[in-house]
Amino acid sequence: MTTEKTKKSSFINGAISAEFIGNSIAKHQSKTTIGAHNIFLGQVRADKIDGKEVVAIEYTAYEEMAEKTFHEIRESAFAKYELTCMHIYHSLGLVKAGEICLFIFVSAPRRKVVFEALEYLVEEIKAKVPVFGKEIFEDETYIWKKNT
Repeated sequence: MTTEKTKKSSFINGAISAEFIGNSIAKHQSKTTIGAHNIFLGQVRADKIDGKEVVAIEYTAYEEMAEKTFHEIRESAFAKYELTCMHIYHSLGLVKAGEICLFIFVSAPRRKVVFEALEYLVEEIKAKVPVFGKEIFEDETYIWKKNT
């Protein structure tokens, strides 16, 4: 009988905390074949749009399709780059301006590859993963965010 490894969700409800990020980093200190890490933290901006300030983004997703797409992006990055480890987390629900909504963490034996891989991952996620953000203004009106 074969058992399939349980897949961790790529989604976190609400903002991604500094404690969560710090714990993720700490867990890698015992992996001595790693020579470099790189991290991308996406943060909700308090953009001004038509004179109104964004105070939060409410994220939703087609979760099953998004998880499948995250998996495909991970697999393509492992095939393209010599990575030791990779973690991708995206918020769902309400994330206030100034809080973290996307956390990508890559590790490899050498430094150059982590820079290249991280840029690739961020661009692929923004272009392909069905996650949607409703930008909420201080007056409680909203617009749907466009990824750029």
